[in-house]
Amino acid sequence: MIDGFGEDRDLSALVVPVVGVVEAGRDLWEPVRLIDGDGEPVVAVTAFLRELQASGRSAATQRSYAMDLLRWFRFGWAIDIGWNQATRVEARDFCRWLAVRDKPIKGGLSAGCRRVVPNAVTGKPGPGLKYAASTRAHSETVLRVFYDFHRDAGTGPMVNPFPLSRERRGGRAHAHHNPMEPFGNERTGLYRPRVAQRIPRAIPDALFNRVFAELGSHRDRALVALWVSTGARAAELLGVRCGDVDPGRQLITVIRKGTRALQQLPASPDAFVWLRLYQSGLDQAVPTGRDDPLWWTRRRPLRALTYHAARAMFARAAAALGANWTLHDLRHTAAYRMARDPQLPLTDVQWVLGHAHLSTTQLYLTPMPGDVIAEVLAHHRRVEHAAAAAGGRPDAGAVAPAGYRRESLDVLFGGRTS
Repeated sequence: MIDGFGEDRDLSALVVPVVGVVEAGRDLWEPVRLIDGDGEPVVAVTAFLRELQASGRSAATQRSYAMDLLRWFRFGWAIDIGWNQATRVEARDFCRWLAVRDKPIKGGLSAGCRRVVPNAVTGKPGPGLKYAASTRAHSETVLRVFYDFHRDAGTGPMVNPFPLSRERRGGRAHAHHNPMEPFGNERTGLYRPRVAQRIPRAIPDALFNRVFAELGSHRDRALVALWVSTGARAAELLGVRCGDVDPGRQLITVIRKGTRALQQLPASPDAFVWLRLYQSGLDQAVPTGRDDPLWWTRRRPLRALTYHAARAMFARAAAALGANWTLHDLRHTAAYRMARDPQLPLTDVQWVLGHAHLSTTQLYLTPMPGDVIAEVLAHHRRVEHAAAAAGGRPDAGAVAPAGYRRESLDVLFGGRTS
């Protein structure tokens, strides 16, 4: 028996206290810190975040990594195991605990009070009681990279507690690859869960018009119109400066996520009309220099509009329709509209969206569920009508919307056809 693997830690009785916090400050040299229960920075995480910053990772990426590390450190503090003493047993138990336990509940609601059902308008499921597979997969990747860094630096365990899968550890990558098949992921972790590929959803045009009508200001209309016409990510558009707008050529310049490269994106004429209406109504105290932010709060104290405020704005408009769309759904909507245009090459859509691989852009060629349902129902009606015409069946009664005769439905449902 391998040492340690015969031990059975009772995870059902384990209580993981909510201690420690991830702090995001304005220090350019240390934008994110992980603070332990005693109020002191965790030195091992600080060194890792500095390595991420040197690799060009943004502050948002550093915060995302720090949140995954905070869960791991809380688990280690609960079982009284230091991060540099963790073995594969602790890694295995942590992944089991993360898969089975409920997420921390906000607002004091019990787990039984929250039901996970798809939204009636969008079909998108709400947040579940458990951690999503994508969250657990991201956590496993972050922890494996974290221990790889400290192993190479000589400050952590000599053996990574989060190993790669056995079939991925040895041999040359793609040594026996079939040229007719796409390349697979050669960096799969042993404890990494399977994550289903999510097909993006767009907002139908009719419902988008209703959401747009719920927006309460020219600023909000300009933002949504630019998001849905440029396909820019939410943070990319919110980071635009006054000098980045070129109405004459219908262009707006954004800083791309990841590469941090400047890119001009074309936008619709309506978006620039709403933008001009927003600018004409700005408070005189708002600075409008070329390097000043383009988007500002509407109430004092005046400050640059943040992502969380913009997200809340759009969530309120969507909630008026009973929908749970997010800002990123506007990017999906723009991508679907461009990808469905037969006169716009898919490679042009790839460039606008900033995708590194064309296969990512091809996801937007997938038909929407609502469109599929409508087309299949229309197909059934055409088949029924063609069969009726071929058989010479007389039209003895009115035809119901689904294509059935009302007298037939009366017999089937006992007189109730509604």
